[in-house]
Amino acid sequence: MKRTLCILGVLLAPVLAAQLVVAAGFFKVGEKAPSFALTAITGEAVGLDSYKGKIVVLGLFHICDPCMIQGSTLQKVSEMTKGKQVAVLGINSSGNGKKEVGEFLAAFPVKVTYPYLLDPGKVTDKLYGGGKFIPNVYVIDQQGVIRWQRVGNMDLAGAEVIVAEVEKLLARASGSM
Repeated sequence: MKRTLCILGVLLAPVLAAQLVVAAGFFKVGEKAPSFALTAITGEAVGLDSYKGKIVVLGLFHICDPCMIQGSTLQKVSEMTKGKQVAVLGINSSGNGKKEVGEFLAAFPVKVTYPYLLDPGKVTDKLYGGGKFIPNVYVIDQQGVIRWQRVGNMDLAGAEVIVAEVEKLLARASGSM
C-alpha cells in the first residue's frame, strides 16, 4: 500500500507542478493591469483606463453560485468604500449575453449597484487568466498596478479582507504609511 502511494505521488507530482505553473501565470501582482474597454449591462462604455487615480476592485465572474457569492461581496465592498477614491467593477468574463447576465444579477441576494460589464469576446478572461480560476478578484492601485489578487476562495476574498487591502493603498497614497 505504501509503495502504491509513493508511485502515485511520483506520477501525480509533475501534473500538479504543471497546474501550479499555469496558475502562477495568472497571478499578476506587481504587474500593470491589462487595459480593457467594455459595455456595462446598463449600456455605458467603461474602460479600465478611465479609473486612473482611483483604486479599482475588479471581479471577473461567470454565471455560477461562487461568482454570485463573490459578486455580492463586491457590493459590500462598494458600500464600505463609498465616498473614497475607489471604483468597484464586475465583469461577466465568460461571454454570456445581456439577457443571461441580467437574469443572473436579478437572482443575487443583494442589488448590485457597481458597474457590471459584459465581455462577449471573453477579452478579460484571456487578459486576466480567468477561465479555470473563477471568481477572480483584483485590487489595482491608483497607477494601474495589480497589488492584490485572489482566486476562487471567498474566505480569502471576503469584503473585510478586500477593504483592508484598499485601505492600505489609500493610506499609502495619503502618505500616512
